[in-house]
Amino acid sequence: MARRETSSAGARGREPGAGNREPAGIYIHIPFCAAICHYCNFNRGLHDDATRRAFVDALIADITRSADPDIQADTIFFGGGTPSLLESSELDAIIQACYDSFDVAIDSEITIEANPESSPRAILDGFRAAGANRISFGVQSFSDDELRRLGRLHSAATARTAVANARAAGFDNLSLDLMMWLPGQSTEQWLASVDALIEQQPDHASLYLLEIYPNSPLRDEMARSGWSVAPDDDAATMYLEGLARLDAAGFEQYEISNVARPAERRSRHNWKYWTQGQWLAFGPGAHATFGGERWRTVSSVAEYIDRVRAGAGVQVERRHLGAEEQLEEALFMGLRLTRGLDLAEMSQRHGIDIWTRYGQDLAPYVVAGLLKHEPERRLALTRHGMLLANDVMSVFIGGTVR
Repeated sequence: MARRETSSAGARGREPGAGNREPAGIYIHIPFCAAICHYCNFNRGLHDDATRRAFVDALIADITRSADPDIQADTIFFGGGTPSLLESSELDAIIQACYDSFDVAIDSEITIEANPESSPRAILDGFRAAGANRISFGVQSFSDDELRRLGRLHSAATARTAVANARAAGFDNLSLDLMMWLPGQSTEQWLASVDALIEQQPDHASLYLLEIYPNSPLRDEMARSGWSVAPDDDAATMYLEGLARLDAAGFEQYEISNVARPAERRSRHNWKYWTQGQWLAFGPGAHATFGGERWRTVSSVAEYIDRVRAGAGVQVERRHLGAEEQLEEALFMGLRLTRGLDLAEMSQRHGIDIWTRYGQDLAPYVVAGLLKHEPERRLALTRHGMLLANDVMSVFIGGTVR
């Protein structure tokens, strides 16, 4: 495929709407961090230049040998880890490999996750020139004390500077992540971070509840320091009041943890995860779902590099997705969206009447105001229902069959 343009004017590729298949996404995992956050449970390791360069070479080779011009794609997502540790020339080469290997649309959403401390203006200029057109900053908090507890390397001021740098570099699609229910965090402190996020005027925001994993350093630090998280009722208040402030600021919630302003700025790549889309995946520990199959790549960076160099496969745990598994995923993921489940579409796609199969068990949640049921049309969680989403979704595991 011809070399794409890398100016802010756009990129050459397949015209939007060409072809008659739903385009896939391409997920690329960059497994390096400058430091390991105290709460982190992702596949990542400490960064060094030599390993990164060897990894990028292997990654490009892996993408290239997977080339299929019949596979259409309209999103590329660089996740991590910390993708902003890449050199802009490396990002450019990886994106080019995707364009050369697959039928990538001209208007593709190309996202790079970034940490504020690794996002000076010159780096962001390079990422934008390389073709990235969406950036997602892992801010997590606008409180310096909370950031220190999380083991983050940036400050609130650094986060604000990174946003300004991204805008100056030409990123007009910018997302910020925040974490709630942090150790020692009050509702007032959480809402102060929400207000600070709103002041930055992002196009998209993700609000996550902190998960404290058994093997994370944060759990040990909490025990040593006597920190604790707020009661569950306070976590519910944080969620509801945080979203209310975002509503008032003009954001539209479209998924349990995600809002966008305007609505067109929702994550096109992540939308594929929630709507039974398809995506390829490259890089250590990356998970793919494509052609009715699912697989992951080997987790070790060294093993990934060695296998690619040897011409060996890197995909493991490859399996076919059965009809019942696809149905369960459609139910679980579809209910995460504020639009909920289109019952007619579910019937057509999966050959099932959702209410006939599960209605007896779902009815109490409708009565309690946690679930909205529009007969033969839609089934959706209310905002309060999203607080108990796991309870509602448990119905789909061994629900009543009538």
